Amino acid sequence: MESLDTIAQVLASTIRLTIPLLFACLAGLYSERSGVFDIGLEGKMLVAAFAAGAAAAVGHSPWLGLLAGVGTSVAFALLHGFAVITHRGDQIVSGVAVNIIALGLSAQLGSTWFGLGGQTPQLQPEERFLPLTLPGADAVAGVPVLGQIYSQILSGHSILVYFAFAMVPLTWWVLFRTRFGLRLRAVGENPAAADTAGVSVNGMRYAAVVCCGVLCGFAGTYLSIAQSAGFSRSMTAGKGFIALAALVFAKWQPVPAMWACLLFGFLDAVAIRLQGTALPAVGILPVQLMQAVPYILTVALLAGFIGRATPPKAGGVPYVKER
Repeated sequence: MESLDTIAQVLASTIRLTIPLLFACLAGLYSERSGVFDIGLEGKMLVAAFAAGAAAAVGHSPWLGLLAGVGTSVAFALLHGFAVITHRGDQIVSGVAVNIIALGLSAQLGSTWFGLGGQTPQLQPEERFLPLTLPGADAVAGVPVLGQIYSQILSGHSILVYFAFAMVPLTWWVLFRTRFGLRLRAVGENPAAADTAGVSVNGMRYAAVVCCGVLCGFAGTYLSIAQSAGFSRSMTAGKGFIALAALVFAKWQPVPAMWACLLFGFLDAVAIRLQGTALPAVGILPVQLMQAVPYILTVALLAGFIGRATPPKAGGVPYVKER
């Protein structure tokens, strides 16, 4: 029974750690499917986390924090879109610039406004998205296996967790079953043909960039007012880049993207669980080694262990309308 409880705890932790990766991965999916590569996911998550934490602390409402986080992320997404869509700038350089601006701006504003070394004040329970207990979870908690799965793994998460997983089938439906999704994929594969068919390439790419900003806003908001009780400096800790690796690993497909993010979340959960634990013939593993495991896997996957992953054909290429 104790081993089952341990497994349930690790899997519940996996779900919680997966959510920011999943939001960011789906965000990148919208953007890159339209032909706009975006390595600025990390920066948008970071400014969203700061804005959400600050707004929730000042306005005493998690919903106000969510609105601020999403709005700030969308503003940065539009800044990236303005640089690479309207002015046809280099998408990699623009993404790096977004990350650098977000890193410096969040730390500086945090220090100036709150005087806490770049952090926001500790949030009270009413200022956060707290875990929800699903109907009947307490009643079946004592049932072996199935009761533990429902009460310990599926129940006890914030509303943003359930929304993140709901976004996976919704994203699949939008991309592959709607006219909007067809046009979005068309401008990412062959923008000239889409333009000839009367589709506004720049308009669709801006729409995709906005979708990316919204989902990055949810990711950052989750970090600061659901998973944590406030914003801390550099709290994204490379999650935006891991989400990009998961997106490549999933070959730009929403359902495989979810499984890839769950894999990274599981490794992170196991690394946290094993910190300070002595292993036979090995001893206590260094904390730094366990923390590095998800990033080592990221490098390994991107080094070629995922097979051939072909991005959208027009990805990273600014579209110039022929006259």
